[in-house]
Amino acid sequence: MADLKEKAIALLSSVATVDLGSTGQTTIYTVPVGKKCVLDHARIRCLSGDAKATVVTFGQVGALTDFLGAQTLVALNAAAATGKLEVVPNASTVIAVEYTAGTVLQIDVTTASGDGGGTPTATVELFGMIDDA
Repeated sequence: MADLKEKAIALLSSVATVDLGSTGQTTIYTVPVGKKCVLDHARIRCLSGDAKATVVTFGQVGALTDFLGAQTLVALNAAAATGKLEVVPNASTVIAVEYTAGTVLQIDVTTASGDGGGTPTATVELFGMIDDA
């Protein structure tokens, strides 16, 4: 039986307590062997505090902006806030990256919020579709 994540947009991975109070990368998902993946959106939820000054990017190791470039979390200004981050289409076709098996996908906190001592934190989730390679 096929995995529900195949041929449908689904939750691929969820990582709790991603530190938005310090710059750096956190691995969120690795494309399984024999599969390929196209991301749809990311969700940041369960914030422990104000993250409105945080700037993040999403992408593969070595190209941390190839899914989403700089995203300022300005609306995530209180504990328990939730945000959906996605490529916003316009009159032109949006190009999606097809990631191959073994590709490591990360969030990169390029500008941190808080005191740098581990706050705020959040759960970060990636949604997309996987298919046979």
